[in-house]
Amino acid sequence: MKLALVHDWLNQVGGAERVLEHFHALFPAAPVYTSMYWRAGMPPQYREWDIRATWLDRLPGIYRQHQAYFPLYALAFARLDLSQGYDLILSNKSGFCHGVRTGSTPHLCYCLAPTRYVWEYETYAAREHLPAALKVTLKPVIAALRRWDHRVAQRHTLHFIAISAAIQTRIRRYYGRESQVIYPPVDVERYRPVAQHDDAYLIVSRLVPYKRIDLAVKAFNRLRLPLLISGSGRDRAALESLAGPTVRFLGRVPDAELPGLLARCKAFIFPGREDFGITPVEAQAAGRPVIAYGAGGALETVIEGTTGTFFHEATPESLAQAVLSFDADAVDPLACRANAERFSVARFQREILDAVAALL
Repeated sequence: MKLALVHDWLNQVGGAERVLEHFHALFPAAPVYTSMYWRAGMPPQYREWDIRATWLDRLPGIYRQHQAYFPLYALAFARLDLSQGYDLILSNKSGFCHGVRTGSTPHLCYCLAPTRYVWEYETYAAREHLPAALKVTLKPVIAALRRWDHRVAQRHTLHFIAISAAIQTRIRRYYGRESQVIYPPVDVERYRPVAQHDDAYLIVSRLVPYKRIDLAVKAFNRLRLPLLISGSGRDRAALESLAGPTVRFLGRVPDAELPGLLARCKAFIFPGREDFGITPVEAQAAGRPVIAYGAGGALETVIEGTTGTFFHEATPESLAQAVLSFDADAVDPLACRANAERFSVARFQREILDAVAALL
């Protein structure tokens, strides 16, 4: 079988890129088509892959400011013709990469999310603090992108896989298409519970607006409890200026140190709404409970009262109350571990190969 992988962009490492790495491990001979590829900014092992970028890769400043070019991604993928030479196209989509031209070739789309800033524009604009004039100016562009996005999603050769029940619902709502759920892979074997934990709570995240790290910083300022924040991103300076003496920023922690960091935290804090959320599963694999915002994928990965708890209002007060009322020491680390094993790499590989076989 000759297969091609398609990914939206390669200029940062997050959950989408972790999924791509597992796809590449399953299909190592497959080329990876993407809008642009920042060779110096991505992990060194990517340089051994066959990565093929579109003309967007040549635009000035796109690696660091890729949001500024967002109207062009649909155009780039619409012009990318993969209709010849492949038995199957497998896309890993949160943007527009499902819009590649495939002709009669079967196309399996692993949908991380219907394009957020197209289908949830008002929420996105508020979160990114877009100026009112720019917000109004972009509305016709968003409307055009929405029409295109919906149209290409109707292709009879395109078949959707959702990363969670929450995404399955949104695929049905926005595209009118059905999908099966295959949860993303989590390398649970990297993590192990330890006998003793520290008193500090932990966040591991990119520091960008939709992650809602600001809620956690404000909550722990009030609680005066220790909170460690691992990660980097454009919000770091603003978050540091907001933080009190009990909140400490670790920067980007090397992957080799993450298992120990997760295993030693008192509880893992997950303050944003995610479509799935890999880090809460990693924390549970390390035997630690999760305090999460009660929406999105966390409702499918955290078991209330057994492996963690939820707060239900996106406010510092709601999160602080959840922290105070939750007894992390009463949670069985082995129960957390057992729950995490539902999302293993082996399970993901098996289900993806089954989906590919069924489509072919």
